[in-house]
Amino acid sequence: MNFSYTKEQLKLKEDCINFAKQELNESIYKNDKTSTFSKENWIKCASFGIQGMAVSPDFGGRKAQLDLLDATLAMEGLGYGCRDNGLPFALSAQMWTVQLPIADFGSELQKKKYLPLLASGEKIACHALTEPEAGSDIFSMKTTAKKVEGGYILNGTKCLITLAPVADLALVFATINPKLGKWGVTAFLVETDALGFSVSKNKDKMGMRTVPIGSLNFKDCFVPETNRLGKEGAGWSITNHSLEYDRCSILASQLGAMEFQLEESIKFVKSRKQFGKSVSEFQSVSNRIADMKLRLESSRLLLYKVAWMKSEGQSAMLESALLKLQLSESFVTSSIDTIRNHGGYGYLSENEVERNLRDAIGGVIYAGTSDIQRNIISKLLGL
Repeated sequence: MNFSYTKEQLKLKEDCINFAKQELNESIYKNDKTSTFSKENWIKCASFGIQGMAVSPDFGGRKAQLDLLDATLAMEGLGYGCRDNGLPFALSAQMWTVQLPIADFGSELQKKKYLPLLASGEKIACHALTEPEAGSDIFSMKTTAKKVEGGYILNGTKCLITLAPVADLALVFATINPKLGKWGVTAFLVETDALGFSVSKNKDKMGMRTVPIGSLNFKDCFVPETNRLGKEGAGWSITNHSLEYDRCSILASQLGAMEFQLEESIKFVKSRKQFGKSVSEFQSVSNRIADMKLRLESSRLLLYKVAWMKSEGQSAMLESALLKLQLSESFVTSSIDTIRNHGGYGYLSENEVERNLRDAIGGVIYAGTSDIQRNIISKLLGL
C-alpha cells in the first residue's frame, strides 16, 4: 500500500474542505431542528463536482475512470469542512448505491437518461432495499416483481429509505420468485411519479435530520422491461458490488468529522480553566484526547486500505466489514468523549457539539449493523 498521495489528490481534499466551509454551513442548526433537507446545498455540491465523481465525462462526470482514492479523500474533506453530517451521507447514498450500479450495469439508454440528471443535481435518487421484515435478513424480501407483457408489476413496501421523500428515481430490489432466494432478487429503476408508486412523508429521527428518510409503497406498479437494471436475478450481486464503495465514501466523511472533533476538543480543553489551570492538564481529559487520536488514526488506516484495495481491483469484503465496524463505533465513542471534553457547553444543542453524537448513532445501524459486521467478519474467518 502506498499512502503517498499526489499533489493533485491532496489539493482535491483541500478544495473540498474550503468549499464545504464556505458554502455548506449556513442554517445547519435550524435545519437540524426542523428536519429540513437543503436542495440548495445539494445543487452546490453538484456544481462543485461531487456527484460527478461516480460518473464518467460521457454522462456529465469528472473522470473517465472512477478513482476511489480520489473520492475517499474528497468525502473526507467534505466531512471535515461541513458541519452537516447528513449531507455527505446522502450524497454517498446516491453516488455509490444508485449512480455506480447504473454506470456499471445499466444499458446505454439507462445511462443516458439518468446519469447526467443525477450528476448535475437536477434529479435525486434513492436505493430501496430494506423492508419491514427484511433488513439484515434481506433474503426474506417480500416485494415482488411479476413478469407481464412489456415489463413487470411490483407490489410491496420498502422502509428506512434514505432520500425517499425527495427522490425522483428509486433503484428498487424485488424478487421474481421467493423460492429462488438471492437468485430471485432483481433490480429496477422506478421513477417516483409512476402509477401505483407512493412515498411517505419524511420520518422524524434521532440524528441525521437534514437527510430525509421514508417508506416506498408499490401497489400494482408497472415498470417497463427497459427499466430493469441488469439481468433477472442479478439484484443481489449489483447491490453487493456497490456496498464496498458505499462504505468507503460514507465512512470517509465520518473520518473527516472525527478529525474536526479532535481539533476542536484540543482547542477547548487548552483554553478552559478550572482550579487555576487548563483542564487539558488533568490526566482524565488528556487521556480522552489520546484515545480520540488513536481511534482516528486506526480508522484512517483501515479506510485508506479498503480504498486502495478497491482501486487495485481487489475484493475487500472482509476489510470493508472491519472498516464499517471500527469507524462507525469509533465515531460514536469519540462523539461521547467530545461532549465530556466540553462539559455542559457540549451538552447544549445551540453549541452544535452534541449533534455529532446523534448523527454518529446511525452509523452503527445503516449499511449493515455492527452486529452484522461481526457476523460477516467471523464467517469470513472460517467460524
